[in-house]
Amino acid sequence: MIITGKYPNLRLRRNRKTDWSRRLVQENNLSANDLILPIFIIEGKNKKESIKSMPDVYRYSVDKIPMILDKAVKYKIPMVALFPYTNKKLKNELGSEALNENNLVCRAIRLIKKKYKNKIGIMCDVALDPYTSHGHDGLLKEGKILNDETIEILIRQSLLQAQMGCDVIAPSDMMDGRIGKIRKYLDKYKFQDVQILSYAAKYASSFYGPFREAVGSNKSLKSDKKTYQMDFNNSLEALREVSLDIKEGADIVMVKPGMPYLDVIKSIKENFKIPVFAYQVSGEYSLIKNAIDRKLIKEDSVIETLVGFKRAGASAVVTYFADQIARYLK
Repeated sequence: MIITGKYPNLRLRRNRKTDWSRRLVQENNLSANDLILPIFIIEGKNKKESIKSMPDVYRYSVDKIPMILDKAVKYKIPMVALFPYTNKKLKNELGSEALNENNLVCRAIRLIKKKYKNKIGIMCDVALDPYTSHGHDGLLKEGKILNDETIEILIRQSLLQAQMGCDVIAPSDMMDGRIGKIRKYLDKYKFQDVQILSYAAKYASSFYGPFREAVGSNKSLKSDKKTYQMDFNNSLEALREVSLDIKEGADIVMVKPGMPYLDVIKSIKENFKIPVFAYQVSGEYSLIKNAIDRKLIKEDSVIETLVGFKRAGASAVVTYFADQIARYLK
């Protein structure tokens, strides 16, 4: 029940008149605990490579990861998410490099675990798009993405990442049934404590463009992903996806992209009471960053967008602004 009143006895501006009063009645709060920092990694040594479509975001060679991890630990960011820029020569139709224990992600996991122990969590995507010559998240046959055959590879990719030391396995492929099979396989090999963060509601979106440049899949992808990623016209379908993934063993669910889908985040949180993460994707980042750089909006607009996720019910946000915002908050 909403208890209200009327003017002039009730003046809502009274609670807004001073900074201390506004802080006392604040409903939501943003901290470094709400942030996950994505990191792009590349082959080579001593490399820090700019990404044209994502100003101030870089690809790092594995040996340079401490350059950004030191800051993340200092500012108490709880987790980083690793994304590889795979050499074109290592890509094929089956995405075989995903199962190489010396691929970029595996080497990065080992370095982080050796140097930082458990000071920061590691999240790794489970999908084939960084490794396939056709740029799709799964196996492709005669123009069709094969669901069950893809899962068999994703299971092995998940186990490999867990063996390397990954803390949070994050299937982002949107194949039906993969969460249950990955959970069963991890448990079988005594990785029952490894968490699964399911990209449960991942939409076929135009906001992924800069990310595909960042991981090098943009030129190889010749068709869309609408047969496996969700239709952006739908929201009830997201509840079905989340329900299935929870039953199959997901510990956390993700909504991707973020800002155009705040209603979906809110609906999932209200219906399932499960930790919901949001991904402020590359297209969102680039739009905001370019507007800030052109002085069309102020830098604190970033805070405004992140608090918007919190209001909607997100427990945490994957954002390319994470290190900047954590430093600001500190």
